[in-house]
Parts: sequence; C-alpha cells; structure tokens
Amino acid sequence: MVSIAVVVALTGCAEGADSVERAKAQVSAKEKAVASAQAEFDSASKEFCGASRVYIDALDRYGDVLNDTAPTVGDVRDAGADLAAPRDDAFDGAEAAVDAQQALVAAQTELVEAQAALAAAEAGPTGTPSVAEPAEPPTATPLAPATSVDRVKQADADFDDAQAAITEQTTLADASEQFNSAVVALEMAWLRLFADAGCLTDDQQVQAVAAVGAYTFALQQDLATAGYYAGTVDGVSGPMTVQAIEDLQEANGLPVTGTVDKATAAALQAELVALGGTAAQDSLASTAAVQQTLKLAGFWDGPVDGVWTDELTAALQAFQSELGVEPTGAVDAATIAAFERAIAELTAPDPEPSPSATPTSEPAT
Repeated sequence: MVSIAVVVALTGCAEGADSVERAKAQVSAKEKAVASAQAEFDSASKEFCGASRVYIDALDRYGDVLNDTAPTVGDVRDAGADLAAPRDDAFDGAEAAVDAQQALVAAQTELVEAQAALAAAEAGPTGTPSVAEPAEPPTATPLAPATSVDRVKQADADFDDAQAAITEQTTLADASEQFNSAVVALEMAWLRLFADAGCLTDDQQVQAVAAVGAYTFALQQDLATAGYYAGTVDGVSGPMTVQAIEDLQEANGLPVTGTVDKATAAALQAELVALGGTAAQDSLASTAAVQQTLKLAGFWDGPVDGVWTDELTAALQAFQSELGVEPTGAVDAATIAAFERAIAELTAPDPEPSPSATPTSEPAT
C-alpha cells in the first residue's frame, strides 16, 4: 500500500510542475507582447518622423512666401492655412508615438514580472531559483528631452500670436523680421525635436542643426549678458531675440532692423568688453559662430576668431546670394533658416528619415 505521505509528495510535485509550466507560458506570452509593442512603437516613431518632416517642409515653404519681394496679407493667410493639416498630423504623430512608447514600457514591465514569477515557481519550496534573477523593471525612455518639447510648444504659441497680429492694416515690410523670426523659430524648434527624437541618423546632419543653433545660442548669451535679452538661452531665435537686437541697435544709435550686421556685432562686442571679466572673454562667441557656420558651408577660409571684418560681410553676402536670400550681409531670420538647410544638403544630400527604436534622451513631459 502506498503511504499517504508519498501521495501528498507526488501531488505536490505535480502541482509544482504545473505552476512552472504556467509561469513559462506567461513569460512566453509576455515576450510576444513586448515584441508586438516594440513593432507598434517603431511604426509610430516612423509615422511621427514622416509627419514632422512634412510639417517642417511646409514651414519652410511658408518662410519662402514671407521672403518674396512683395508678399501680401492674403498671401500670408493662404500659406498659413496650408500649415494647419501638417501641423495637426505632426502633433498627432507625436502623441501616438508617446502612447506607443508607454505601451512598450508597460509590456516590458509585465515581462519582468512574469520572469520573476517563473523564477519563484522554479525555486519551489527550497527557495532556490534555477534561473538567473530577473532584470529590474524598465523605466520610460522618452522620445526627446523635455527642453526640446517645451521649446516647440513655446514656438508654436509665439507663431500663433504672430499670425493673430496680421490684419488688413498690417504693413508686412515693417513687421517682417518679427513675424519671420516667429516662423523660423518654429521651424528650428521642430528641427531640434526632429533630431532629438532620432529622426536624423546622419551625424553630419545632426551637426548641421547644432551649428546653426550654436550661433543663436551664443548671440542670446551675449545679449543676455549685456542686459538686452531676458528669455531662455536655447539656441532658437524668436521674437524675443529679435526684440533684444532691436533694443541694442536703438541704444547704440544704429538702424533698428532686428538683424545682426557688422555694426551691430561691433556695438554688442564693445558693450561686453566694457563690462569686463568673463563678458569680455566671451564677447566674440556669436561672430565666431557665424565664421564657423560659413566655414562648414565652404564660404569662409579665414580665421575663426570672432572678429567681424569686411571680408566676413562679403562671405556672408556671397552665401546669401547662393541661397537665394537677399544679400544684406546681416544675419536675419531668413538667413538662419537657409543656413540650416544648406549645410544639411551639403553634408548629407537627400536624407531618408529613420526613427530610432531605442531613444536615449532625457525624459519628456
């Protein structure tokens, strides 16, 4: 006769084996769920990159309308209406990508929990697992830094305000630099987000975006040090940057254009030198960034020393002529936008957007 103890032991073994099999099945199911969620995230990221590129191109065309010889209020309104659908698609794409990313993290977390349950089942009553300890639960890996997301939101609000200010009585020639800067700021902000989200995979293209941002960043820092700029130093030129330039020009008796030319750069440098200390040491940064950008584009073979010379003005005019921008010899919103496009084309022609499946940026909000 089989003893009751043996029966109980055999029953316990059977139940233990069943629990292990169930745990293995759960792990297998969760692994499939992670693979599916990863595919959904990859697809959503690709859709976001594509929609963003379309919107950036639409903003670029809108800027071209503003740079025409004699744009009318009707031209601006008609072109602005063409931005609505691409904008909605870009924001919808961003939201879908974030949702897919959160779903992926949830699936990964459930897989880790299933692996932990399997380890416990295999340990049995002895408490000794037969597999390696499961990994820590994953944390959310954002698509882009919070600063880039916030800058897009701010640029979008500034652009809406600029559009709302265009009326039948608006003289576009008088308001063009302020308005154009809002358009360019929005395009540059989206380009930054586009790069941070992994949509640009070519290192040279990423460097092209950074090169243009370096100029504006240095300019904003110089203007802030001189007491003209109170906004965020973020490398994206917008209406506040233009206003700071205009205030500098007015204070120094220069033509108030909102653009940086040789005289404006010299006035800013003189004020920073007068402040002394680190301000004097950093006063050449924005002009040096212009030189570096022109050198990258192949239009400057002089030193990158932060000194604005007649030769630098001529090089800038030559570059503007090549880009189809009015050769003013001053860095305005249109030139900043053309800088980025030209450098990107020179360094990596005809890029194909390709999303990063595993972004590594700081958390976005």
